[in-house]
Amino acid sequence: MGLPAPSSTQASAPRACVLGIPFDCGTHPFRVGSRQGPDAIREQSRLLRPFDLFRRAGLDNPPEYLRVVDAGNVVCWPGDPERSYPQIEAALGRVLDAGAIPITMGGDGAVTLPQLRAVGQRHPGVVVLHFDSHTDTYPIAGYNTATTFTRAAEEAVVDVAASYHVGTRGNSFMGGVVEYGREVGYTVVPFDEFDRDQAAVLDDIKRRVGDRPVYLCFDMDIFDPSCAPGVCTPEWGGLSAKEGLALLRRLHGLNFVAFDVNTVSPPQDVGGATAFLAATVMQEFFALAASAVQAYPQGRPA
Repeated sequence: MGLPAPSSTQASAPRACVLGIPFDCGTHPFRVGSRQGPDAIREQSRLLRPFDLFRRAGLDNPPEYLRVVDAGNVVCWPGDPERSYPQIEAALGRVLDAGAIPITMGGDGAVTLPQLRAVGQRHPGVVVLHFDSHTDTYPIAGYNTATTFTRAAEEAVVDVAASYHVGTRGNSFMGGVVEYGREVGYTVVPFDEFDRDQAAVLDDIKRRVGDRPVYLCFDMDIFDPSCAPGVCTPEWGGLSAKEGLALLRRLHGLNFVAFDVNTVSPPQDVGGATAFLAATVMQEFFALAASAVQAYPQGRPA
């Protein structure tokens, strides 16, 4: 998007910071490639312009208001969470300690856990809003895309009872995962239930979350493969681009403290469509972050 790199000569501290997290577990049967997601999103972001014609956050130019910088990619070793997770957590910690809101791009869904560790340490009781066709809360061992929120619950880095998985659909390599996610304590809203009245579900989530700190995790397979083909685990019957962007705009007003978009897999993308849509999702993140800074300024750069 033409964002500047961090600079010691910058007059005022950034209110938000973009980071790429080029990590994937490398264990998918044949769709390995989301480690290339951050660079693909950056490339497609050149199609975007910063001015919001409809001033949805009350601002002409949310990135300018936020003084967003792009700090590049975290150093990662794909397939090696033991080496990569501490690097990701430390990078998020530096952004948060500077008072900025991290806005990151993965990487597969495994990159969320080390980010939650950093956010949870600085924002106790953080709530996760996780939009995904999968719960990523499976009753299996290890660190992978299926256990991100299982481990997050075990480590108590999020307030599980106030957190949501929204959009679950399709099939899985094992049964009972929706029920297990609920046993762990998350509120799981299957796609069919969400789709009956998306606005009502989102309004209810906002009412229940209130002014608590929120981490927004947005997996690109929440979208239908017709508009987001380049993801690791596509599931038919998802959101259109129009619906997904409307969903994000409906979340305006929450106290966002961190964002991530993940699971863009360029080797399976068609014409960069998924990466372009992910860049547009990040543009919506900027508007949401700007609203959060305005409504919840405490601890954030003036």
